[in-house]
Amino acid sequence: MNNNLLQDLKCTSCNNLTPKLSKNEIKKNLKQLINWSINDENEMIFKKYKFKNFKKAIDFANSVGQISDEERHHPDLSIGFGYCIVMIHTHAIKALSINDFILASKIDSLSI
Repeated sequence: MNNNLLQDLKCTSCNNLTPKLSKNEIKKNLKQLINWSINDENEMIFKKYKFKNFKKAIDFANSVGQISDEERHHPDLSIGFGYCIVMIHTHAIKALSINDFILASKIDSLSI
C-alpha cells in the first residue's frame, strides 16, 4: 500500500473487534509515511510538526481537527510555541489499526 492509496481510503468505525495490526503490518505501513515514529510498545504512531510561531501551530491543529472529524478518527495533540505533536492510535483496541495510518497520511497531505 503506498501513501497515495492510504490517502484515498476512509477510516472505518472502530470497536473492540477492530483488527490490531501485526508488527509486520505496522512496519509496512510506517514505511509509507514521512518521518512518523512508533512508541516502544508498538501501540501509537507520532510525529512532531514544526512551525515559525504559535498561531501557525494552532492553525495546523485546527486543520488536523477538521480532517479527524471527517474521518471520525481522532488523534491526541500537544501544541506549543512553534510545534504540534500528533499522536495516533485506535483507542477501542489500545493498539494500531489501519485507520491510524490512513489518518496520518491525510494529515501529512496538509499544506504546512
